[in-house]
Amino acid sequence: MPTYKAPLRDMRFLINEVLDYPAHYARLSSGGEATPDMVEAILAGAATLCEEVLAPLNLSGDREGCHFKDGEVTTPAGFREAYQKFVEGGWQGLSFPTKYGGHGLPTSMSVFKTEMMGAANWSFNMYPGLSLGCINTLLKYGTEAQKSLYLPALVSGEWTGTMCLTEAQCGTDLGQVTTRAESRPDGSYAITGTKMFISAGEHDLAANIVHIVLARLSGAPAGTRGLSLFVVPKFLPNEGGSPGRRNAVNCGAIEHKMGIRASPTAVLNFDAAVGQLIFEPNKGLEAMFTFMNTARLGIALQGIAHAEASFQGALAYARERRSMRALSGKKEPDSVADALIWHADVRRMLLTQKAIAEGGRAMIYAAAQTADIMFNAVLEEDRATQAEYDNLLGFYTPILKGFLTELGLEAANLGMQVFGGHGYIHEHGMEQMVRDARIATLYEGTTGIQALDLLGRKVLIGTRGKCVRDFTRLMLRFARPHLFAGGCMGAMARSTVKRAIEWNLLTLRIMSRAGKDRDLVGSASVDYLMYSGYVMMGYFWALQADKAHKYLSSGQGAESAAFYRAKIQTAEFYFDRLLPRADGHRQGALAPARSLMQMDNASFAFP
Repeated sequence: MPTYKAPLRDMRFLINEVLDYPAHYARLSSGGEATPDMVEAILAGAATLCEEVLAPLNLSGDREGCHFKDGEVTTPAGFREAYQKFVEGGWQGLSFPTKYGGHGLPTSMSVFKTEMMGAANWSFNMYPGLSLGCINTLLKYGTEAQKSLYLPALVSGEWTGTMCLTEAQCGTDLGQVTTRAESRPDGSYAITGTKMFISAGEHDLAANIVHIVLARLSGAPAGTRGLSLFVVPKFLPNEGGSPGRRNAVNCGAIEHKMGIRASPTAVLNFDAAVGQLIFEPNKGLEAMFTFMNTARLGIALQGIAHAEASFQGALAYARERRSMRALSGKKEPDSVADALIWHADVRRMLLTQKAIAEGGRAMIYAAAQTADIMFNAVLEEDRATQAEYDNLLGFYTPILKGFLTELGLEAANLGMQVFGGHGYIHEHGMEQMVRDARIATLYEGTTGIQALDLLGRKVLIGTRGKCVRDFTRLMLRFARPHLFAGGCMGAMARSTVKRAIEWNLLTLRIMSRAGKDRDLVGSASVDYLMYSGYVMMGYFWALQADKAHKYLSSGQGAESAAFYRAKIQTAEFYFDRLLPRADGHRQGALAPARSLMQMDNASFAFP
């Protein structure tokens, strides 16, 4: 079984040297407590929890799975004790207001913690992970009474939360939601319907589960315009906030799944369950997007988590397993054969995993700074800044969720490939990572849905390409001082300029043709998303290489010379081997939709 070691050196490099988080925190009203010493203490504490408590439960939790009987779910052995340690450590409340029992630290602190938890044990991470969106939704849209009633227990981790959107007939197309909400004389609502695919919808870890439910009021308009949002607890809270009588919410079944087996995916039946309206009637989808975007950024972390965990397992195996001699001659003459790591193709796989994990981490940590500024603006009631950074985060989100989960799955598959036949055996833990990673491209909006959101909503309709122009301006600003430099930095800078110009031209060409070819957006969207992801990751790899080069030259960095050289070498690998994939996606995005749409439905197969 692979052991997990938190990548603290790489995290510190990004936090302190590449993205300058200390200066970033100093500019936030919520960042006063996030001193370098505090950040280091939290990183170290989270690493200990993940390495010593969560990671050892990953394989056994997958093997045992969750147990379902008479509407109750029992989690695998060790999970309750681990969750209690999570709650006692105050980990859930890192980034939430002190008013509700949190530590009041910036949102990014929770991102660092979540990455480590996800890499150590993704199934476990899903229990508190779903609560984050529930808390954010109530913080932004809940009444003061709702906040006072639910947030202290949710922030402490004593209660957990869920998101209840999907029904048997609809997931993406939420206009088909049939769950009903009938008003009661006391101002509450009776919620009736069935929701499915509810992650952590029933379990034995917390004293209560708070469901955020999308439902339709009587007489509401058809489609998504008629949806409202409700808070529906498993147990109705007493006036003092403790769980009271059982609400009419019952688990009908849990799914038998390919992966994340230690996390229950529930079917929930609401039988006139008591719920309270969140936000305004018929504006539930607007409020739900807070939850969905939080969840989507969390799933982007899943891509990085599985890439990192699989890389660690594959690297250890490649250093120990001996097979044949390297093509360039014996590397370990005293051994019966050379270690796998000496073989060029194995290095290709390992470096691909490393480039994905470390490049994706940089992308997410940069987006986390954007989230910090946005949530800080909410606290300061600065609506202009909030809107600006919310839009920027909206541009990041589909790229991070769609692109990084696809690459995370690739990295997990490569890890299993390094093991060869042993990777297919459960006891080594590599095949579990593949199974666990597979869901990331599906839930919280498939890659196709993220692609439509990016190209259709964010780029073409929402900003007319401005979001791309704004980001590529950052790329050009970075590259300009290095354009005439020699060596790898000059080459990366010139490639960065080329891609910035190319990304804008690609956007303009699609924009000019989309009005004439209505299917073009759908046919081009996934290629456009993947192209955007490769170019964005290239920029962040160039940033890392630049910082590594400067610290290597000055000798003033916190890391070793070997560390900085490895950063530069990985960046070179990315630009040589992975970034060229963008060319194929650009060509695919520009291909006419006709070749996709011309075939008759009946002609797909001839039985």
